[in-house]
Amino acid sequence: MTANGEFIEKHGLWTAEQQLQAKALAELVAKSKIRNIRIAWGDQHGIVRGKTVTAAEFVGCLTSGKDFQLVTAIFDTSNHPIVPPFGAENHLNIPEMIGLPDGVLVPDPATFRILPWVDSTGWILSDAYFRNGKPCPISTRHILRDQLQKLAGDGFEMTVGLEFEFYVYKLIDPRLDAADSGWPPAPPEVTNIAHGYQYLTDTRGDEVEPLFRLLQDNLEALGLPLASMEDEWGPGQCEITFAPLPAMQAADAALLFRMAVKQLCRRNGYHASFMALPKIANSFPSGWHMHQSLTVKGENAFVENGKAGPLSATGMHYLGGLLTHAPGTSILTTPTINGHKRQRPDGFAPFKAAWALENRGAMLRVIGGPGDNASRIENRIGDPAANPYLYIASQIIAGRDGIANAIDPGEAVTAAYLSDRAILPGSLMEALQAFEQDEVIKRELGETFHHYFHSLKQFEVNRFLSAVTDWEHTEYFEVF
Repeated sequence: MTANGEFIEKHGLWTAEQQLQAKALAELVAKSKIRNIRIAWGDQHGIVRGKTVTAAEFVGCLTSGKDFQLVTAIFDTSNHPIVPPFGAENHLNIPEMIGLPDGVLVPDPATFRILPWVDSTGWILSDAYFRNGKPCPISTRHILRDQLQKLAGDGFEMTVGLEFEFYVYKLIDPRLDAADSGWPPAPPEVTNIAHGYQYLTDTRGDEVEPLFRLLQDNLEALGLPLASMEDEWGPGQCEITFAPLPAMQAADAALLFRMAVKQLCRRNGYHASFMALPKIANSFPSGWHMHQSLTVKGENAFVENGKAGPLSATGMHYLGGLLTHAPGTSILTTPTINGHKRQRPDGFAPFKAAWALENRGAMLRVIGGPGDNASRIENRIGDPAANPYLYIASQIIAGRDGIANAIDPGEAVTAAYLSDRAILPGSLMEALQAFEQDEVIKRELGETFHHYFHSLKQFEVNRFLSAVTDWEHTEYFEVF
């Protein structure tokens, strides 16, 4: 059932524009053949959760929101609760979550889509609130919205270009036997859809064209601004890029994109994975490269109008902030145990906090120069599995601090992997330490979320360290 009363209006949760959009949306649903709507929420891991409601129920949700179990917000990546769910209190210091009461998902009418691969079904993103009308402080879309408001207060808006690498395999066995339904379940058995390491060859691209056509037809039907589709290095490794978007739209698009790719592939006999480095022979690491710039009244604030460059003073100081806070933001850009394993010398995944002009070996690749309206920064450190709201928010936090304190990024490097620059956290454990020590990150995220996210990732680390790995068994079982 929906939350009681006129929840959205009572707590003033929509802008005037959203109110108009909601009215038009209710009329659309009433006149269309839509039967069901998926009310979606991006959780702490950037995984889509939610509920499917009938069209009639959805109209009520546009005034009252939809009840939802926010217990999912205390799950790690395997859906283990990180705190005892039914204690009288918990160390997260969020009293509204004690006893696991329902929260409320408030749909954002600007995000409504028709799912082209599901009959008569709509999809809409939502924000999470408690029943007292307060935003859930550990809901990551709220985190990004807060940072964008601060950025706007400085006179800036943010533009983001998405560039995702991921793997697609042919699904052989989904491993649905009862014995494989563990916590987490056994991974599916797959095989490659193509040989790898023939980067950007037309013949390799043609082999996977039916897959790309399937994705393109559906992603464009969702309104996502695809720019390119490429056969990458590894066997079955793909890359899809998007035209630039405003930051919140980019984060929403990233969430929808990953969900859509996984669902479309599964329905058509494939398995898509945004895991950075799958444990499959000859896999090459995947990354999420984020292009970013700030604008003022629609004009690119990173453009150097003199002869210095390569970016304006604003852009260079923003760059300095990204470098200074690279260790502290690492857990937000690379939030998985596996993601850190793509960082290796000369491996297209940076392990030092360095910047360079048009150099893919550096963490931060500066693109453009004096007078170039497309001037921007490409951050190459991202894990494809990163939560898009937190990844983008981390860049704003670091960049704003760089601008506020006129942080000098230093000289560009030419040999990024050989440069005398700070080494980035090489594991989730090291990233946790850097996250804890960065006072700017802690202040900007707020004590509640900072403590929560640290606890979430510490729980994941502890589970990893308690597991006996294949390496340990091979190393010790016979010799000792």
